[in-house]
Amino acid sequence: MTPRALVQRCRVLFIAVLACCLSLCANAVDAELVSSTVAVLVFTKTAGYRHESIGAGIAAVKALGADHHVAVEATEAAEMFNDQSLAKYRAVIFLNTTGDVLDSTQRAALERFIRHGGGFVGIHSAADTEYGWPWYGRLVGAYFRSHPPIQWATLEIMDASHISTRHLPRRWTRFDEWYNFGELPAADVKILISIDETSYRGGIMGSVHPMAWYHSFDGGRAWYTALGHTMESYSDPLFLQHLWGGIAWAAAMAE
Repeated sequence: MTPRALVQRCRVLFIAVLACCLSLCANAVDAELVSSTVAVLVFTKTAGYRHESIGAGIAAVKALGADHHVAVEATEAAEMFNDQSLAKYRAVIFLNTTGDVLDSTQRAALERFIRHGGGFVGIHSAADTEYGWPWYGRLVGAYFRSHPPIQWATLEIMDASHISTRHLPRRWTRFDEWYNFGELPAADVKILISIDETSYRGGIMGSVHPMAWYHSFDGGRAWYTALGHTMESYSDPLFLQHLWGGIAWAAAMAE
């Protein structure tokens, strides 16, 4: 074999070995990504009024998860609220739940999940849930009291720096069901969005009428939006980005 042929063969072998190494590295990275996938749980059990938009909400959260490489699992099985199952998730999302949806053992598991740094996202009637559980009331921030007919209203962005609101217009007019709450959230809860009661009929809370908020709570994070009653909400890009920002914040995926 001539020196030139020997050099050429060595070059070919080097390229083949390099390609093999790069392939192995890529597979290792892919395996690491799969094993470290962030996951969230969407919980939709109802023991009272059931929103027709729940199916659309699940589909929307799953699509958002796919866009952001986050695994999304949806369930109505309260049995999922145990230490072993909840350990798989970065956050739990109460999507239009109503009434008493967890028993005492399942409640205790959710409390431990939050105390170990887990995240909570409440959407719309998550505030119409678990009235007899004071810890949950503090977690979600406020309980539902009443609402007028669905109508157009104008929202005011109170904190435009948060990931769930920074994309929104300062005054945001939309069609939804507007909750009145039994009381204001606690003083340490940060208000993101308020509603202008002069822009619609049926508001009873006055000049301070919050519609979305967030707070650190009992070792974890909680974010809530009163928006999301209508089917159309879950195809509204502004609302979907608002919702994803809340999920990302609660799951500690974005600061």
